Amino acid sequence: MLVVDLHADTIARLLYEGGNFDHNSYMIDLEKLKKGHYLLQNLALFTYREGLEVPEITTMNLVDKYFEVLEKYPDDVAGVLRFEDIKKNYENHKISLLLTLEDGGVVFNDLSMLRNYYRLGVRMIALTWNFFNGIGYPNVKGGDIYHIEKEKGLTEFGLAYIKEMERLGIIIDVSHLGDKGFWDVYHNTTKPFVASHSNAREVCGVARNLDDEMIKALSLRGGVIGINYCATFLKDGAKISRIEDMIKHIKHLKKVGGIDCIALGSDFDGIDGELELKDASYLPKLEKALYDEGFKKEEVAKIFYQNALRVYKEVLK
Repeated sequence: MLVVDLHADTIARLLYEGGNFDHNSYMIDLEKLKKGHYLLQNLALFTYREGLEVPEITTMNLVDKYFEVLEKYPDDVAGVLRFEDIKKNYENHKISLLLTLEDGGVVFNDLSMLRNYYRLGVRMIALTWNFFNGIGYPNVKGGDIYHIEKEKGLTEFGLAYIKEMERLGIIIDVSHLGDKGFWDVYHNTTKPFVASHSNAREVCGVARNLDDEMIKALSLRGGVIGINYCATFLKDGAKISRIEDMIKHIKHLKKVGGIDCIALGSDFDGIDGELELKDASYLPKLEKALYDEGFKKEEVAKIFYQNALRVYKEVLK
């Protein structure tokens, strides 16, 4: 089964800790992607903005690392600027690497910087991380993973930001965004948007997950929710990320939003702890487990790659 993964932090690991993309000790490398039958891997440029005088410099270093990967392994991977590139890369036996931003605030509060990220190839942006950033307010506050932000949403600049994202053809990602911000996105956009690495709050109550009304709204818009493999977001108090807990979230999302709203968003190389899906090469284990739970092949295909591709086809220009 082909795989599309909406979120991973491998670029930051390579920048800060070193190593090569073809083979390393991280959760994602070229060898693991091939074993896992990956069609496309989103690679996030995650900038921890707190304490940085000019966080945009760090983001540019991450951009440079991404292009270094593309340039070093041209026979195996290629970037994505438009939906047609995914098919072309597959036909050329290359894995697609789609560039994303995690914490869209690295723009000097200037939409021209957003447009420049688009020109560099960014095609999905998580509006916030765990801090206010000029665009809006996140869930989670002061390390409290159960803090839900219901009062403060997107700023005036944030509203202009998402409208420009839609105009350009950049997918809006609401993972990390506060609940009020989620509804600001929903009421001020028209295209599908995603929660690239979030789960169902009814199953695990942390604020990073979506409640049922949010799941319904995102699904009705045609968006997808990428299942996050982090143990903390799968089961309250869990220390081990288990496939059975992932399937509980998948079943709940299917019940509330339908099979078409489910995707994969591993958060590989951004999460710690013990995982049953230890790295990208282990995805066939999840496929088998879903079959064992009664999911049909066409349903698994939607979860693994087809739903995400549908969103990409509709939003990317």
